[in-house]
Amino acid sequence: MIYLDHAATTPVASKVREAMLPYLGAAYGNPSGLYALGASAQASVDVARKATAGALGARPSEILFTSGGTESINSAILGIAYAMRRAGAGDHVITTAIEHHAGLHAAQFLEELGFDVTYLGCDAQGRVSLAELAASLRPETVLVSMMLVNNEVGTVQPVAEATRIARDFRASRGHRVLFHTDAVQAPGWLPIDVEELGVDAVSLSSHKFGGPKGSGILYLRRATPFRALLHGGGQELQKRAGTENVAGIVGTGVAIEMAQVGRMERLRRVRALRDHLRDELLATVPDAIVNGCQEHCTPNNLNVAFRGIESEQLVAALDRHGIAASSGSACSNSLWEPSHVLMAMGVPIRTAVGSVRFSLGEGTTAAEIAAVASVVPGEVARLRSEATTPR
Repeated sequence: MIYLDHAATTPVASKVREAMLPYLGAAYGNPSGLYALGASAQASVDVARKATAGALGARPSEILFTSGGTESINSAILGIAYAMRRAGAGDHVITTAIEHHAGLHAAQFLEELGFDVTYLGCDAQGRVSLAELAASLRPETVLVSMMLVNNEVGTVQPVAEATRIARDFRASRGHRVLFHTDAVQAPGWLPIDVEELGVDAVSLSSHKFGGPKGSGILYLRRATPFRALLHGGGQELQKRAGTENVAGIVGTGVAIEMAQVGRMERLRRVRALRDHLRDELLATVPDAIVNGCQEHCTPNNLNVAFRGIESEQLVAALDRHGIAASSGSACSNSLWEPSHVLMAMGVPIRTAVGSVRFSLGEGTTAAEIAAVASVVPGEVARLRSEATTPR
């Protein structure tokens, strides 16, 4: 199989797998246990917490382990907004129209709870306007949530500049505006330093950077108002109840450290492969266009629209050739629902439903890219010839 869906999930790194194995066997202790087996498990969690904090430029006491990116994003948005409103700070939240559904649906749930939510738009390249952010801030604003890297087109948002705008507003108005970023797609491609970004909360998902599924990270800056979503025991510094997934946490700690190693060489090599695939597809497939920018973006993401076809048809056709890519649109109740990200970017609906995301990884080879570039033109031509709908 030629795997070009690394934005969806990555293979677990062998070093991560090896680190996890003892905790799936003899080292099965509950970290809350007041005996040697439990203490050993707690010590392993502590090591992973310290490693994760070091990779993010944070303190270990600012790192919470969760069940994945969705929980981390929901916890940050709902937990901070609720705590701020409860403290009387306000009930206005700002996010963007191109967030992952975990963020968008959390924001929509806040609206059901009586919050006022502003959704920032973006330009044709998928970049959010800092001027629109500045104009949207108001005295009752308590939280801004802006993703660092878009999961569909790979656009990198100006988060560091956005946090400065929020800080300046706070300084001029004497009102604290907290800032969360969904950085799920960033590890391995971008440096994530919480001080340089200036954020109060960061959400990460282990399986996006060589770690296991079912394990995530939530960075919460010290003294950030937060109301826990999960209640029960006192795990995770009293902020996330539930027995710790020790194996997943250990694997996450190893994976986040590995994501920093050789990053610049990884970027150089994968960008060259991505650019080669892009150039080949644009040269060999008539009416193919790239969605999003190729400058302010991660080097592994290529979202291409093939006019006149539906993306799920092409994804299925590529799968028959042993190529894994992902659809740029979702099918629900037999009706096409174009990508909300592409719609926000102003991509025409018939173009959006023919969009496919190819996301490369560290293990992607030049031979694999050549094979994909040789298969796609013929399959697109076949699907177009079979299409009964007008182009």
